[in-house]
Amino acid sequence: MVTFDQFLSTALALPRATERLTWESTVTLRVGEKIFAMGTPGSGAAIVKASKEDQAELLAAEPEVYSSAPYVGRHGWVLVQLAGVDPDELRDLLTDAWRSIAPKKLVREFEATGSTPETL
Repeated sequence: MVTFDQFLSTALALPRATERLTWESTVTLRVGEKIFAMGTPGSGAAIVKASKEDQAELLAAEPEVYSSAPYVGRHGWVLVQLAGVDPDELRDLLTDAWRSIAPKKLVREFEATGSTPETL
């Protein structure tokens, strides 16, 4: 089981990741102005940016954990049930989401160090 705080700390361990309260209760995780994940504390779920292909694979493999996110699911975003997600899989999903929006130079620097965000 992953808590919202663990989700948040893992996302914030990525280079230049910041959090911003948006829509009065949703925590958005960003690099600059681009969002790569979001969630509402206490909801038991989080939304993470993914490609449409990855979304389809996740939904097919574990429909009890992953579903198409409201409003943005048509773009590949997934709704993740934190109680059922594997911590390593969530870390990888967050890292891939971060890579998809972070500046290319920052991604290259991150990959060159062989770093990963802190363990859930």
